[in-house]
Amino acid sequence: MYTITFKTSDSVTDVTAAAGESLLEVARRAGIIIDAPCAGAGVCGKCRVRLLSGEVECEASTHIEERDSGEGWRLACVSRVSGEAEIFVPDSARDFLTGIRVSTDSDGDESRLFASLESAGVGLESRFSVLNPVFDEPTLDDPTPDMERFVRKLSAELGCEVRFTISALRLLPEMLRKHDFKVSVSCRNSGGIAEIFSVAAPSKARALGICIDIGTTSVAAMLCDLATGEVLIRGSCGNAQTIYGADVINRIIESTRDGGLERLRSAIVDKTLNPLVSEICAVSCVNVSEIISVSIAANTTMTHLLLGVQANALRMEPYVPAFFSLSNLTAGAIGLNVHTDAEVHFAPAVGSYVGGDISAGVLSSMLWNSDELTLFVDLGTNGELVFGNSDFMMTCACSAGPAFEGGEISCGMRATSGAIEACKIDTETMAPTFSVVGEVPPAGICGSGIIDIISELFRAKIINAKGSFIREGGRVVCDEHGIGRYILALAEGGNREVFISEVDITSFIRAKGAIYSAIETMLASLDMDSSMIGRVLVAGGIGSGIDMENAVRVGMLPDIPRDCFEYIGNTSLMGAYAALISEGAREKLSEIGGMMTYLELSAVPGYMDNFVAACFLPHTDSNRFPSVEI
Repeated sequence: MYTITFKTSDSVTDVTAAAGESLLEVARRAGIIIDAPCAGAGVCGKCRVRLLSGEVECEASTHIEERDSGEGWRLACVSRVSGEAEIFVPDSARDFLTGIRVSTDSDGDESRLFASLESAGVGLESRFSVLNPVFDEPTLDDPTPDMERFVRKLSAELGCEVRFTISALRLLPEMLRKHDFKVSVSCRNSGGIAEIFSVAAPSKARALGICIDIGTTSVAAMLCDLATGEVLIRGSCGNAQTIYGADVINRIIESTRDGGLERLRSAIVDKTLNPLVSEICAVSCVNVSEIISVSIAANTTMTHLLLGVQANALRMEPYVPAFFSLSNLTAGAIGLNVHTDAEVHFAPAVGSYVGGDISAGVLSSMLWNSDELTLFVDLGTNGELVFGNSDFMMTCACSAGPAFEGGEISCGMRATSGAIEACKIDTETMAPTFSVVGEVPPAGICGSGIIDIISELFRAKIINAKGSFIREGGRVVCDEHGIGRYILALAEGGNREVFISEVDITSFIRAKGAIYSAIETMLASLDMDSSMIGRVLVAGGIGSGIDMENAVRVGMLPDIPRDCFEYIGNTSLMGAYAALISEGAREKLSEIGGMMTYLELSAVPGYMDNFVAACFLPHTDSNRFPSVEI
């Protein structure tokens, strides 16, 4: 056994490791965060660490240049313990996964959504309220127990049965006597039963809820007043499961290993959701026990892993999940650090790879209430599509891979500080002009930047329809294997070179081809084509930064009038919010889940042919993209 010392910018951790273990395995066991989108397969090149002293056995990798190797840089997944060693771990992945961002800003989306739901006939009455009952104090002549006294009083006022949670009952005796039998309570009224969750000083009780969008890469949440619908604060952070792979397949595989399912459950509950909720509450001066309702929208795999339910069947034909919808779950049962009796509602899934995040997104997009044929596209770690209107809705998912969020791209990264998010390339000089998140020196390229760069390279005739470089010199160079790359930023001032290579472009072309071929296959199954699309609603993590013209030029989205495209934000979170606040919206969400027809693309004979045809810029059939100059 050997001691491996991991050093970060602010910590030193010694770990005992056996010879032959990979540095990535050792780091995970010690809770050291190393970014590994490919889950240790050695193909993404993101798990860079620096050997400060000692020795490790390391396989050669095209992701580590000779100069970097001489400076001690290694890939953790292909470096194996062979003795004592000191390893430096960069902070980039840790900053994303552990950094919690909170904001009180409001863009008015909640009010607009509720106005749309109300006009569509969805009832918006809240089931939650805060009550301020006043009681007669007990006497020798009237020694009625506290709870019975309370129930008798409120039942007469509300005209329904009244019940106490055990948490509220434990508070009742002290609070009644401390405040002269004048208290306030948070209450949920459902099915003719008023359930009491908390007892507080007069006018101090609050009925709060939290809605959460659990993405494969990121998690977003909003703390809300359940009685008024007001959003009090927003928060977001990375999904700690990312250290086990960027995509759901790698995480499902991890879940099948010894202890893997519990590691993944703990990563999302203990290391992601609970810290996020705690930070939101701390900033808002809220006690976590005041949160008495939780609404969650997540894809099918994320929901299974959150609950500790084995998801392995999802990746094997016939792709059958353990469940689509759930009810009667409490926060205490799944380990969420809110009121232990808080109800937890999950948006219903539709298919093995179309989850509650999509049904929630469809709810908030109002697609289900539109006469116009609408294409809903959710772009993130995976690609999910819905097409239809108020008469019908069909949905499918495609294996776009993590390219849209920087995975499988040499200099790819998430849309955080240092990411190139937009780019233009001069046709004559081949020089780039780009914008960077945070206005700092570029460190990599995020999804929207990748789309822009490849579109611009194609427009400037620097690459051909196959994604191969056809112009040389200047920004275009080749390595010793003859693989070309376009340099966006030089390695200077301590920064790495930022580039995009032919291998990267090939990965992106496969990802965009999966999206476009899924659209075409779904439309063809309905005996329709893209000319019949009235609107395209783009949602998801990278949607806000996408230049729709460039997305069409590379053949990711259909060539239809550009005014048909609209970015509509985080629809999954907004759908979860509506279901949190309104019983009518929750019922409509369940109805929407049942309305959608799931198309399993792998079972459609023509899908692979469509996919292969779409793996060109923009497509092998130029007639599909008449507005794109070839």
